[in-house]
Amino acid sequence: MRIATWNVNSIKQRLDHLVTWLRETQPDIVCLQETKCQDEAFPRLEIEAAGYNVAFHGQKTFNGVAVLSRYPFDQVTMGLPGDDTDDHARFLEAVVSTSEGVIRVASIYLPNGNPAGTEKYPYKLRWMERLASYAAERLTLEEPLVLAGDYNVIPDARDAANPEAWVDDALFLPDTRERFRALIDLGLTEAVRATTDEAGLYSFWDYQAGAWQKNKGIRIDHLLLSPQAADRLTATGIDKHMRGREKPSDHVPVWAELAIAAR
Repeated sequence: MRIATWNVNSIKQRLDHLVTWLRETQPDIVCLQETKCQDEAFPRLEIEAAGYNVAFHGQKTFNGVAVLSRYPFDQVTMGLPGDDTDDHARFLEAVVSTSEGVIRVASIYLPNGNPAGTEKYPYKLRWMERLASYAAERLTLEEPLVLAGDYNVIPDARDAANPEAWVDDALFLPDTRERFRALIDLGLTEAVRATTDEAGLYSFWDYQAGAWQKNKGIRIDHLLLSPQAADRLTATGIDKHMRGREKPSDHVPVWAELAIAAR
């Protein structure tokens, strides 16, 4: 089973890229972020025509998450627990049955947090604390769990082409990385780093200053696996070529393959 995450940076603008990629790579479950559209405007018919069930949680102009699945959903839950006043569309959980039981997948669009000197950064940290509480609760279920998304976290220096440029950025501040490590320390495995220590692996290249052409990227899109999912991890990949398409997202798909047979 291949599970992927992709910040599409407007599903309407990248729909052709998304459908082409779905047909080319045939992932089983896809977590999308920054769909940037309200639910009634989500292009579900085009995605269903590509062979996927669709769940989405959107809002106008910004944020928005979705889960696409080649298999029916058993359950879909919108919103990260822990703050009833938070109306940002940043979290969507879906449960899918397999021949070996259920797999639980969440699409996550963690707050950027910039500028770090504003209320946006404490909001990011609080959101990460809520995510940790959610993960700790879900881990007690002892089932395959994949928390996939745009974390807006550069885990360490090898995950940035020029780490010095990010030292004052909310994506790389010590408190950000500390909370990301604390999340993993609950018992989660970061899929890409479980398969390689290689530097120079990026999932995002800014549109500015020729970042793509100069390969000045960062790795901020991650799949975190519960022990039951990590035990079945067989491969990971980053579909870097998608950044070279015409009018691309500034992110590319990241995926993990698990030795789980679909039902």
